[in-house]
Amino acid sequence: MKQQANQIRAGQVIEHEGRRWTVLKQQIITPGKGGAFIQVEMRDLKSGNKTNERWRTADTVERLLTEEKEYTYSYLDGSNMVLMDPETFEQAHVSVELLGDAAPFLQDNMAVTVDLVEGEPVAVHLPPSVVLEVVEADPVVKGQTAASSYKPAKLSNGVKTMVPPFVETGEKIVVRTEDGSYLERAKG
Repeated sequence: MKQQANQIRAGQVIEHEGRRWTVLKQQIITPGKGGAFIQVEMRDLKSGNKTNERWRTADTVERLLTEEKEYTYSYLDGSNMVLMDPETFEQAHVSVELLGDAAPFLQDNMAVTVDLVEGEPVAVHLPPSVVLEVVEADPVVKGQTAASSYKPAKLSNGVKTMVPPFVETGEKIVVRTEDGSYLERAKG
């Protein structure tokens, strides 16, 4: 299906120069002189190579239709995730690389969404947030105002993030899987 280049969004799969690419990032750039263009960072589905491409906003690109399928994460087998179809209980092996930066947030029995193009997995999406324990947090510095000060903390999955001063070691917090940022204290 043809679409204008300015309609490209992260997570879409496009066909360019005879190869299939998954879009990682896109940015519309408006220079001081001349027309606007869109810069797209994308990864080749077969080789895994990344590239940047620029299109004028009026150009058209071929977008491939993806089918979404729900799976449950079972375990890691080398560089592949073993996923189970909750309806048929069949297992599927999918490369961890499809998760990108969200890979550390993968947890046992987590529901994940896999995007498929003609039955081939092209992207894996985690839930928007996860609950993790703070295993290391700096002590509060007296005199800092709580409004704008955050302190570094290390989570149980090894990811470092910034948390409000009231969060202490051993607490469970809700973290955004997209970028690892703090959302709130875990309830319960």
